[in-house]
Amino acid sequence: MEGKKVSESTVTLSQIMLPHDANPAGNIHGGVIMKLIDNAAGVVATRHARSNVVTASIDRLDFHYPVYIGDLLILSASLNKVGRTSMEIGVRVESEEVVSGKIHHTASAYLTFVALNKEGKSIEIAPLILDGAEEERRQQNAVLRSAQRAQERRQS
Repeated sequence: MEGKKVSESTVTLSQIMLPHDANPAGNIHGGVIMKLIDNAAGVVATRHARSNVVTASIDRLDFHYPVYIGDLLILSASLNKVGRTSMEIGVRVESEEVVSGKIHHTASAYLTFVALNKEGKSIEIAPLILDGAEEERRQQNAVLRSAQRAQERRQS
């Protein structure tokens, strides 16, 4: 199976935050942001696998800065690591105050997706072709996170 570059599946999604996304104080619900994170990562996984994919896990998610009605949410998602049937996608979330142009790092998350065939069974996916030191660093960090997740599963 021929490998694919990280750039072939990378995606940036943007969405303006509206009143129906917020609580009465005007803060955007964390669940709305979590759904958008999952959507962005799902697009990356589908583009790489060119098959149906499912979310297997989401690592710890911390919100660093609040998002408000009227902010533009920008989600940048790309592959960090590809295994035989699964892949880790990193998503960086930023919010932009559209009028001022000020950008805030809102959240980051790592998601694991599994590629499935039409019968719902996991399938082998193309390996990842790394291009440059940054992509190699991200893969090395993903390997460490994967080992940590495996250890946590053994302990539970």
